Amino acid sequence: MSRSNDPPILEWTREGDCPVLVVSGTWNRTGPVCEIRGEAPDQPPARYRCDDLGEFDSTLPATMLALIRQTTGGAAAGRPKPESKSKPDPDEDAAGVTLDGLPDDLRGLMELALGVAERSDAKSPVARRRSLGQFLGQTSQRVGAALLGVIEFVGLSVQSLGRLLVGRARFRRADLWLTIQECGVQALPIVSLISFLIGVILAFVGGYQLAGFGAEIFVADLVGIAMVREMGVVMTGIIMSGRTGAAFAAHIGSMKANEEIDALRTFGLNPFDFLVLPRLLALVLMMPLLTVYANLVGILGGMLVGVASGIPAVLYWQQTLTAIDLTTASLGVFKSVFFGAAIAICGCMQGMKAASSSAGVGQATTRAVVASITMVIVLDSAFAAIFTVLDI
Repeated sequence: MSRSNDPPILEWTREGDCPVLVVSGTWNRTGPVCEIRGEAPDQPPARYRCDDLGEFDSTLPATMLALIRQTTGGAAAGRPKPESKSKPDPDEDAAGVTLDGLPDDLRGLMELALGVAERSDAKSPVARRRSLGQFLGQTSQRVGAALLGVIEFVGLSVQSLGRLLVGRARFRRADLWLTIQECGVQALPIVSLISFLIGVILAFVGGYQLAGFGAEIFVADLVGIAMVREMGVVMTGIIMSGRTGAAFAAHIGSMKANEEIDALRTFGLNPFDFLVLPRLLALVLMMPLLTVYANLVGILGGMLVGVASGIPAVLYWQQTLTAIDLTTASLGVFKSVFFGAAIAICGCMQGMKAASSSAGVGQATTRAVVASITMVIVLDSAFAAIFTVLDI
């Protein structure tokens, strides 16, 4: 008699003092939801009755496993067998749960499922609900571990620079020049576009506001000071975070996934000197040059808007030179060195910490971009406060 259309049912019954679970119907993930009948006991079934069981897929063992863990409080999986038994029961699995009455194929699936302890992070969010104290404690631990990781990586970077100064760092000079080209020349188009548009936007906004006071000429001061102090270096840092920091993380993460970093250690090379040091040097060297270039392009964009508004180009340029002194012009360049180091460290650190899989590389790349941009903004805020206190 075919049971292909029978609904899936789990029914709790009792034989004497022993709970029995009756399994019947056809179990299919595309079929109807199973029906559980009877009052569930506080212990797993002593035996099973499967006389009316039809075809089934993984839906049945998954449902039975959840039911058993519910009756045992989640302690069934991975539970050792009672020591009081002198010899093992052939109808009892390694977790101490009786599987008497199950078909051989279903018994095998249940033995595999019950033989592995349930992961605590595999439960649903409702089952893993934490108190406020637990949440704050775990968050503090994660933040502390992240800060320690950053401090450790910065310390390793300083050690690597020290080895470079004494001539003990081993890396290919060709890699350094290639990274300089990727961080410098190849980044010019996007830096040019963004910096030019930032200068144009500042000139439009500033010119519109200053026109009400008849002071359109001071748009040169606004664009020039804003670009050399803040916007040029910050926008360059954000661009390099998304472009170069992500590339560093993806490259190093892919090497880790392919076990190339382990191969470097096998050959006696320090992966930190070989991979991180060239990228750190390249970005620290290129960021000041890109910042100066971004400042000039931004000022040029503002000048074009000023000329279109009726301000002569010579007068606009002279007003810009009057507003910007050497100290003001050097602030952005000074900050760019620290921004470059922060971006390189964030990108390389996330690449080194990436999981050895394609998904891990993608996650590391995302974390590198977020961390780099965050560090750029945090450092810029710190420098702004310091320069204000020093009256610079």
